[in-house]
Amino acid sequence: MAFDPRQLEILRPQLVRFAALQLRNEALAEDAVSETMLAVLEHPDRFQEQSSFKTYVIGILKHKLLDQLRRGKREVQLSSDEDGDRSDADMMDALFTPTGHALEAAPSWGNPDETLERKEFFDILQLCIDKLPAKTGRIFMMREWLELDTDAICKELDITAANAWVLLHRARIRLKECLQLTWFGAQA
Repeated sequence: MAFDPRQLEILRPQLVRFAALQLRNEALAEDAVSETMLAVLEHPDRFQEQSSFKTYVIGILKHKLLDQLRRGKREVQLSSDEDGDRSDADMMDALFTPTGHALEAAPSWGNPDETLERKEFFDILQLCIDKLPAKTGRIFMMREWLELDTDAICKELDITAANAWVLLHRARIRLKECLQLTWFGAQA
């Protein structure tokens, strides 16, 4: 076995958190993670060490989540009023002048490759995603993590393409703001 089975238990909380964000149901998230762990343990020879163990396990979980979404086994319907405490207008007023220019010049974020190699960055990114309104965070993760196209997301969430793009725009702005405050601002 190319990995220690205890590594799965260490990853379990992260896997459950990610699955719960996508499925909006703790029981279904636990099921998906359990299926993932079982798949890894039943076929340990499939891990070829071409990537990190965590990347390998998350890849399996992504497929389990996609299968779950395709089967339509979600039991919780999202309400349409989950856009958080701040309105778009408030958020734009806080970030931009009336002429559309940023209030503050964007600081240097350094070398992106070096940033992505640091584990702490992903911990902060996860915290920022967790702070997003549920629907906004979910659509962002479906698009950027599960790599679903807009049509699949719209079908899954029963929303229009325009609504999907608005939610993705909101997610990106809020993530940028959060990362600026908690990661890049702290690096300066």
